[in-house]
Amino acid sequence: MSNWQKNILGLQLPTDPRWVDLASIDLADILSDHAWCEQKAATNCISLVQRYSDKQELVNELMPIVTEEWGHFRQVIQELRKRQLPLAKQRKDEYVNALLNFTQKGGSEEGRLLDQLLLCALIEARSCERFKRLSEGLDDEYLQQFYRRFMESEAGHYRTFIDLARLYIDEETVWQRWQQWLDYEAGVMQQLTPRGDRMH
Repeated sequence: MSNWQKNILGLQLPTDPRWVDLASIDLADILSDHAWCEQKAATNCISLVQRYSDKQELVNELMPIVTEEWGHFRQVIQELRKRQLPLAKQRKDEYVNALLNFTQKGGSEEGRLLDQLLLCALIEARSCERFKRLSEGLDDEYLQQFYRRFMESEAGHYRTFIDLARLYIDEETVWQRWQQWLDYEAGVMQQLTPRGDRMH
């Protein structure tokens, strides 16, 4: 059995249980932040396609994710409209910005590609975990199902980014770097105060 079969998601630190309670206090904030997260996910995939247009499998795998993430952006905005809630302005994502500090700025092109793919995989993994928390912890039954669907989608996206990394870089290198990312992300999670107006 490979390391990947033993350890699929691998997040080392679960979300603080208080986060769902905080998120439920003002749904306008969490839904707005969620919408912008979906928009940024779509934009980021487009950037990867532009940067690595010579990698046919990457382009083939990411273009459907662009479509899906943009569809998610629209779905969350529709949910805001249905509830007569405003779409708040996009705000700084402290979690993602902290993760960006860990990406390789120099080194080989392969190393930079690996970090870009693992960064995306990690954000999708944490989003999946957060959506699971919302699907289990919110009192609103409709939103429970709403977020369960997002959870399932993010799990698939996470797997796509991991699989792309394993396609272009040898598996042992990917595995070792992924463990480093998981260690770093756990430290970031420990430093950040749980906020109900942020998806991450």
